[in-house]
Amino acid sequence: MNINKLLEGVSCQCGKYHTCDIKYVYIEDNACAHLNKICEEYRNILIVADENTYSAAGEKTERELQGKHIKKVIFSGEKILVPDETAVDTVTAALQGTDLIIGIGSGVIQDLCKYVSFKNKIPYLVVATAPSMDGYCSNGAAMIMGGMKVTYSAGLPLAIVADVDVLKNAPIDMIKAGYGDIIGKFSALNDWKLAHLILGEYFCPYIYDLTKNQIDRTLTLASGILKRQEDAIKVLMEALVVIGILMSFAGSSRPASGSEHHLSHFFEITGILNNREYFPHGIDVAFSTVITAQIREKILASKFPVNICCPDTRNEKIHKIYGKIADSCIALQQKTGYYNTDRAGAYLNNEAEIRSILADMPTSKDICDMLGLAELNMDDFYNMYSAQTIADAVLYAKDLKDRFTVLWMNYDFYGE
Repeated sequence: MNINKLLEGVSCQCGKYHTCDIKYVYIEDNACAHLNKICEEYRNILIVADENTYSAAGEKTERELQGKHIKKVIFSGEKILVPDETAVDTVTAALQGTDLIIGIGSGVIQDLCKYVSFKNKIPYLVVATAPSMDGYCSNGAAMIMGGMKVTYSAGLPLAIVADVDVLKNAPIDMIKAGYGDIIGKFSALNDWKLAHLILGEYFCPYIYDLTKNQIDRTLTLASGILKRQEDAIKVLMEALVVIGILMSFAGSSRPASGSEHHLSHFFEITGILNNREYFPHGIDVAFSTVITAQIREKILASKFPVNICCPDTRNEKIHKIYGKIADSCIALQQKTGYYNTDRAGAYLNNEAEIRSILADMPTSKDICDMLGLAELNMDDFYNMYSAQTIADAVLYAKDLKDRFTVLWMNYDFYGE
């Protein structure tokens, strides 16, 4: 796919002219060779990486930056880097004199660089080291601030440089995570259609169809992903990047993030709060897509009921689950007003179309089969998280975000 052509913009049937403020995307062998030209107007460069990502692509990056003044912030590779206030302060402290930030890494590194770049008005670019997530081209920076997962609107990178030889040698769990993130789009797209019907949210058929096309392209070569075949890894990375661009086109993460991401955020946030283990983001998204498919199947098998609301017990349970960030969750939902909105009429008046949308999602078995192509087994998910943790996620993950998804339908239908 010609991604740089897509970056030129699209005059769309939805009435918008879609744009994305990224200048270059290179996903190819020896992609780092483009860095010299991309960086020609910048003199003082700060490289941000961890020990593992620097080992993967640091030398290739520096080789193309001859004559530049380079500083480095290299985080430990022995523990998971959390994109929190401490990490932000570490990068910010090294910025003096910098006119370009280069993040070498994937999700956390690029979110951190994106956030610092935006706050300090210094451009950044990404040298990708793994096809692990779709955020490379997203303007959202997923950070952990005050212990809560917060996605900030931030700037886009100047460029994304992805050497296929580096990508294919990424840790296999990161490759699986990228594949899982793509499978999660089935759920996100379904939620987008629901929100459009129930709440009248903006919806773009072009963005929807092109996102779906990226899922289909990835599935076509899925059998080669675990074998680290270059064509499969290249298509996976292209799909992740294109979907990131489509988020910019949509003006939000709607095409790529819905109930499955909210469940993933729940496992991550409660894991951090309670010092419990959790899966990498994309793998949690993959497993959570099975759970959201099960929710849709449950609703399809049900009679459409009236709205249920239990605010007194709800707030008590939110405090028990989210602890120090509970008040932030409650305040967020007070702002959305979702708990105080009776959607029964909308459900009943649109029942046939809602059922059609829900049925358009692959079944939970279908999703399990797709995950099996990357050796992602739901037994691992159930071994990681207790039945109570999963049940809590289904009920309370929705409180982390200001977005209507099938999780709200589940609450409306079945309550606490």
